Amino acid sequence: MTTDANPALVENTLLLRREDFEDLLDRAAERGAERVLAHLGLDNKRSAVAAKAHIGEADVKPRRGGRSQNGHAARDLRELRDLLEAWRDARRTAWQTTIKVVTTAILAALLVGAAIKLKLMGGGQ
Repeated sequence: MTTDANPALVENTLLLRREDFEDLLDRAAERGAERVLAHLGLDNKRSAVAAKAHIGEADVKPRRGGRSQNGHAARDLRELRDLLEAWRDARRTAWQTTIKVVTTAILAALLVGAAIKLKLMGGGQ
């Protein structure tokens, strides 16, 4: 908000300029987002002790070297996404392999059946 603009109070209603109101909304949204990230442990601005104390868990200690547990949140999320992608790839490959094995078994059974039917395998008369 600008310092030269004085909000007017009219009948219990605060009147603000549009720019001041948008600035107020932006700051409130930013504060809310910071609080949510701190609550989830994904903020990079505070140490783990400060973040946990903020939400009522002051007995948490920072990692070795004084780094916060939250200092690597972006890297941790990337690693989790990579792990999830690898799991999906493995699952897809397992299904593809299963389908190939079943298809090959069916085709082999058909070939053996055709060979027996045509007496190519020396079957009984």
